[in-house]
Amino acid sequence: MKKVLVILGVLVLSGCSEKEEYQSVVLEQMKQDKDIKDYGIEPELMTKCVVDTSSNAMPGLFILDPERRKAYKNYAKMLDINKSTDPQKTLIELRESFGAAKELAEAHSNYVESVVECMSGLVTGGEEKLKNTK
Repeated sequence: MKKVLVILGVLVLSGCSEKEEYQSVVLEQMKQDKDIKDYGIEPELMTKCVVDTSSNAMPGLFILDPERRKAYKNYAKMLDINKSTDPQKTLIELRESFGAAKELAEAHSNYVESVVECMSGLVTGGEEKLKNTK
């Protein structure tokens, strides 16, 4: 029984590490985004929204699913492509990791749509709060 709990614990922690890596990369992006600064959106709040929203369209059913873990790693790598010493090579690797250029494009689209949806929701939500306080 102890072995099962240890194995389960390791799986949960490793599954969480991929998601945390993705969250970290998204947070870094959000902290640098001019629109988020201009609208006064908290980068941490935006990050949570983007990660949650984009996760809904990722492969895999839950955080421990190997496909979901792979997706988190691939999304983090996709967002960090500008930091690569060889972006062209990284792009080729990403195409292979996602399965094809089409799947990579769909992942990028999922991320961008999540950012837009979250920004819209948080800006509108912020405006609603301001209206309610007046």
